[in-house]
Order: sequence, then structure tokens, then C-alpha cells
Amino acid sequence: MEIKQDKHGDVAVLNLIGRLDANTSGELESILIPLIDGGEKKIVLDFSALEYISSAGLRLLLLAAKKLRNNKGKIVLCSMKDFIKEIFEISGFTPIFKIVDTKENALKELE
Repeated sequence: MEIKQDKHGDVAVLNLIGRLDANTSGELESILIPLIDGGEKKIVLDFSALEYISSAGLRLLLLAAKKLRNNKGKIVLCSMKDFIKEIFEISGFTPIFKIVDTKENALKELE
């Protein structure tokens, strides 16, 4: 997995490339959790290049969402491929996360 980090004003944007599974979730965790613990309140996860997500990846996203809520922050997911969105729907995660079509819409959600 490759993670590209970017900043748009006060919003941290992480572009996830490849597979988010048990082997790679630690890599994302080592970036995402310190961002939240360091005070980031607005995070966008761009899934446009994400090819796969496992239950380990879903658990990490749930952990991040809970930490952000406790810090009065917000996470928005964007640009999901249909089969990944289906995984979120089947697992019951769609009510937990704000999911939008484009990175631009995700940034607007956090204005």
C-alpha cells in the first residue's frame, strides 16, 4: 500500500493506493492515528486508487472515526469504487461515515 499525504487548508487528505488489509493497515494506522492525536480535526480519505479493503482496514477506519468524534473532528471518505462502497454497505458502515463522490465534495463537507 502507498499513502500520499496532502494538506488543503486545515484539512488533511490521505490518498490510499493499493490494498488496505491486515498486512497494510499498520502502515495507515502509523500515519492516521498520530495525525488525529496531533490535533487534526478534518480528514479526507481518498479511495480513488484503493483496490481492496478487508475487515482489518474497516476496524482501523472505525477506530479513527471514534477518535475524531471524541476530539470533535470529522472524517470524510471519497471516490470509492462501487465494490468497496458495497463492502461498507454490507458491513453496516455507511451510516457511520460520510461518503461522497469526489475529493472536491469531501473538502466542501469539511468547510
